[in-house]
Amino acid sequence: MEKIKIMTIFGTRPEAIKMAPLVKELEKNNKFESTVCVTAQHREMLDQVLKLFDIKPDYDLNIMTTKQTLTSITNKVLSGLENIFSSYKPDIILVHGDTTTTFAASLAAFYQQIKVGHVEAGLRTFNKYFPFPEEMNRKLTGTICDIHFAPTNGSKQNLLNEGINEEIIYITGNTVIDAMKTTIKKDYIFVNDVLNKIDYNNRKVIMVTAHRRENWGEPLENICKALRDIVLNNEEVELVYLVHLNPIVRNTVEKYLGNLSRVHLLPPLDTKETHNLMNRCYMIMTDSGGLQEEAPHLGKPVLVLRNVTERPEAVKAGTVKLVGTDYLNVLKNAEVLIKNISMYDKMSESINPYGDGLASKRIIDALLYYFGLTKYRPKEFKSV
Repeated sequence: MEKIKIMTIFGTRPEAIKMAPLVKELEKNNKFESTVCVTAQHREMLDQVLKLFDIKPDYDLNIMTTKQTLTSITNKVLSGLENIFSSYKPDIILVHGDTTTTFAASLAAFYQQIKVGHVEAGLRTFNKYFPFPEEMNRKLTGTICDIHFAPTNGSKQNLLNEGINEEIIYITGNTVIDAMKTTIKKDYIFVNDVLNKIDYNNRKVIMVTAHRRENWGEPLENICKALRDIVLNNEEVELVYLVHLNPIVRNTVEKYLGNLSRVHLLPPLDTKETHNLMNRCYMIMTDSGGLQEEAPHLGKPVLVLRNVTERPEAVKAGTVKLVGTDYLNVLKNAEVLIKNISMYDKMSESINPYGDGLASKRIIDALLYYFGLTKYRPKEFKSV
């Protein structure tokens, strides 16, 4: 019997982190012919992950340019994949999450009647502009794809509410938990020596990321003002802000936090550095989606600097709190966790609803069943 030809497609660092464990599992299975295509929607940060997980793409569209737009990304992915699909003809492509690469790759596959599997399917905020453009990228991908790998029961329910057939939905957990099993080391020494010099035992180190499009302008200014005052008001606090390379973000952050004592403004770190910083810090403040899944696995409270989230499970579990971008709200919620140990302990000890490190294996089992290579529907992840 011929092997099933599976092409995994991704283009950004967050996608790569979450798809890497699945790529490695596909490589080990003799029922599949596994190929990898990267769009390089993000180039440098993507390459860091490829190197970390020893993944060598079979196809590289290398589309990234300065000042690229959503339209240009979409056009380049569509045209680049048209040629690849015509020559290679995969049986199914696997895409991840909510990037423009994800949507454009799914559309390109649809145009050639190639099946699409969606990893991390079914997350919703129900507001098409928050996050932008991710909410619609994910939803539009969901209307195209043929098999949905939902990380939680809540994401499965979202798909059912949209009329998706339950037979093609599988609850798998989130593959990012699989990745973290290989990246976090107890005796890890940071490449960035600034991080080696921080006293994690006696300081309350807050890790920060904030860069989303919808937070540009006044929301990000409010966040930075609150961060400044959190540091000034609390001498035990040390802040590590991983500042996005976009000048809109960088200029705002440097305006309010540059040259401030006990504040470290660092460029984005590679995956291993980021995960190990998360593991050692006191708490996390972020507008990222992925960190909301990763931090609960490590027992780290998260304050989400957004007004809505497509990941409500951790909010419900109690390890994540949605605080928005209002200056006072951000400040007050951070200071509660800094000063109220019982509240901190309550959040840090909450159950992680996103996985057990076996998501990639469940996706493999679902693919084997979907293509008729196993007889029985595989067991699913039981999310909280």
